[in-house]
Amino acid sequence: MTRLGFVVSEFNRDITYQMELLGREHARFLGAEVVQTIMVPGVYDMPLAVRKLLKSDEIDAVVAIGCVIQGETAHDEIVAQHAARKLMDLSLEFDKPVTLGISGPRMSRPDAHKRVDYAKRAVEAAVKLVRRLRGE
Repeated sequence: MTRLGFVVSEFNRDITYQMELLGREHARFLGAEVVQTIMVPGVYDMPLAVRKLLKSDEIDAVVAIGCVIQGETAHDEIVAQHAARKLMDLSLEFDKPVTLGISGPRMSRPDAHKRVDYAKRAVEAAVKLVRRLRGE
């Protein structure tokens, strides 16, 4: 069984809550288990929590769940870009999948509601990667 860790952003919680529920449901459907969840204030804050989960022998992969909505500045692009880059670096450093269930940037709130399935896609990618890397 694939053991997942979730890191979930509290920012835009109305959306990330839906994403988290879809992700958990899809994990069960795929025969995976979410063994630990860490809530973080926002997407920018995810790397430290992801690192903590990756250090655990109980975790096969980490799914990052968040939502970055466009504001009046380019802040959303900076947050999403730097978080995605650091999450990729952590995946390579720990030799475990870290998948990106983060919607945005350049996205309105109505667009974000339409993209809650990003969490489901990230769970699927995590499970597939773990299985393929194991040779299953």
